[in-house]
Formats: sequence, structure tokens, C-alpha cells
Amino acid sequence: MLSSIPKMLARNTKNFGKLVACSKHTLPDLPYDYNALEPVISAEIMQLHHQKHHATYVNNLNVAEEKLLEAKHRGSVSDEIALTSALKFNGGGHINHTIFWSILCKNGTSEPQGDLAEAIKRDFGSYQRMVDLLVATSTGIQGSGWGWLGYNKQLNRLEIAACPNQDPLLATTGLHPLFGIDVWEHAYYLQYKNLRPDYVKNIFKIANWRKVEELFGNAKNN
Repeated sequence: MLSSIPKMLARNTKNFGKLVACSKHTLPDLPYDYNALEPVISAEIMQLHHQKHHATYVNNLNVAEEKLLEAKHRGSVSDEIALTSALKFNGGGHINHTIFWSILCKNGTSEPQGDLAEAIKRDFGSYQRMVDLLVATSTGIQGSGWGWLGYNKQLNRLEIAACPNQDPLLATTGLHPLFGIDVWEHAYYLQYKNLRPDYVKNIFKIANWRKVEELFGNAKNN
């Protein structure tokens, strides 16, 4: 019986390593070239934002999750709790940016249509009123964070929200993320300097409302 323990431990350690390897997150490819969003967002910003900042969130999330699995393997609840902040920050950064890339596109699309357009009119009065509220919320964030148009499934209504740092919208507010604006300085400063309002307003010129409509449909029906 005792002689079998080393083999058992070796097998479990090997399986643990496979579990860690299988859980790796990867940096998603952009659905367009780095220069596709010019002149609203420069190719230089897009490349740095994607290859450096988003990539760092992905790498750090993988490291944090590996440490979490190791802590679980050791049965150390204290070490698991200590990793909460890193998981929230880097996991949120990965989630937020993955959504952000998808809801932007070259030249933008026409205003929201269908169910989303009706919901915007119902909950905000008009598309422009929704835009004005989201611009004001995003511009007014102190420090770094995100402005969001989200869906409250429980109340069946759209809402505007702000999240500090990289806090993920769904996990921290319960709202399903539909359209987000990154107001971390790395998202705009090289091009807009301290003129955050100009950047925020210009984002709507490259909004992919067809994708947002898809996210809205998924949030309502799933």
C-alpha cells in the first residue's frame, strides 16, 4: 500500500499539470487590421493596446489561475483568497477588452435596429439620449475604468453604468455588457492627450451596433 503512494502522487501531479495547461487563456485576434479604426483610433494605439495591454491581462490571468489551482491542490484557502484581486483585475481586463474589440468596426454601422432600438427608445427616450448619458458617464469616471450600456435581465431594461479599473460588468453589477468604452489612458492618450471627451464621443463613429444587437439578443434569450 505504502509503495503505491509515490506512483499515485506522480500520477496526480501529472494530471494537475495537464489541467493547468488546458486552462490557458489566449489573446484573441482582432477582427480587423490595426489601422482599420483610423482616424478615430490610431494604428499605434490599437497595436499597443492589443499586443501589450490586453496580452498582459491574459498572461497575468493565466499565472493567477495556475497559482489558484496550486492553492486548491494544497488545500490552502488563505492562498486562494489572496489571489482574488489578481483574478478580478486580470480576468476583468481580458473579458472587457475581448468585448471591446468586437463592438468596434471600420466606419461603424447604422444606429441600433430592431429589438435593441426599441429597448433604447423605451428606456432612454431616444438613441441620442442614450449616447449623451453614456458619454457623460464615461467622461466623468475618475481615474481609470469603463462606461457601459448594459442589460438588466431581471428588470428587462437597459442601464448605463460605470466600472472602476477593470471590474467586469456582469460579475460586479449583474448587468450584461452590451457596449463598453475603455477610458483607461492607454486607450486614447497617445492620440487625444487629455481630451477624453473627444475620444469618448468619437467612439460612436466606429460602433458595431450589429454586434451589440447580437449581444442583446443573447442576453435576453439565454
